[in-house]
Amino acid sequence: MSNRDDYIAKLKLQLDALNGQIDTLETKVSEAKQDVQKGYHEEMRKLRHEAKLADAKLDELKAATAETWESLVAETEKVRDAFVHSFNYFKSQL
Repeated sequence: MSNRDDYIAKLKLQLDALNGQIDTLETKVSEAKQDVQKGYHEEMRKLRHEAKLADAKLDELKAATAETWESLVAETEKVRDAFVHSFNYFKSQL
C-alpha cells in the first residue's frame, strides 16, 4: 500500500468515526429539553453539511492526479480540520 493509499484510508477512518459520533450526539439532542432542541438541531444540520463537504473532498482526493495531489491534501485537511473543530465545539456545548 502506498503512502497515498495509507493517507486516504486514515482520513476515511477519521471521517467515519466523526460521522458515528454525530449519530451519538443526535441521540443526546433528541433527549434534550424541547426549548434547546431547536438550536441543537440547527447545529446538527451544520455538522452534517460539513461532514458532506469533507466526504466530497475525500472523493476528490481519491481521484487526484499526481500533479494535484499536494494541493488537494492541503484543501482536504482544511475542510477536515474545520469539521473536527465544529464537532468538538458542538460536543462541548452539550
